[in-house]
Amino acid sequence: MRDFLNELASAAPTPGGGGASALIGSIGCCLCSMVANLTTGKKKYAEYQDKIDEYLIKLKEQNEILLKDIDKDAEAFKPLAAAYALDKSTPGYEDIMEKATYDAALAPLEITRDIYELVPIIEDLSVMGSRLAISDVAVAAGAVSAALKGVVMNVYINTRSLKDRDAAEKMNAEADKMVNDGCGRLDAVYDKIKSGLV
Repeated sequence: MRDFLNELASAAPTPGGGGASALIGSIGCCLCSMVANLTTGKKKYAEYQDKIDEYLIKLKEQNEILLKDIDKDAEAFKPLAAAYALDKSTPGYEDIMEKATYDAALAPLEITRDIYELVPIIEDLSVMGSRLAISDVAVAAGAVSAALKGVVMNVYINTRSLKDRDAAEKMNAEADKMVNDGCGRLDAVYDKIKSGLV
């Protein structure tokens, strides 16, 4: 963790916002796992046990995906960085640049999808989770909302350079839908939990 943060703080182009967003999403995922672990086996929440069991498995799997996503974003940027270094007279330059730009936009879009998977889980845990850890569900909601808002910036900064505007608009529309829906739902969870605590 310290090595990653030191790299993030350096002048190196990667890791950047996409990897940071994946890490923030992972933190939100881990908070969800904590709440599920604090809930499982408790008589008070027995009616939710099957769903909690399902989420404990799902969250472990999802966290592994998000941790891999940290590297995915950096790896997707490498061909784009190499393309930027090419002379414009290089044979096939335009096609090389377009492919690298598309891939650099696709990776954070895929990460957005992975982070978005946590939204319904957080909603459910706000109802099913142990009341002793309800504040942690709110923290997870805030973290995942920030992760969604952050990672799509890496989509947009690349789609704006695509010559294939249909592909760019399609990617932007999918990103917009996930962010608008996900953040709206997460804000609702956060606000409801907050209103019950203050």
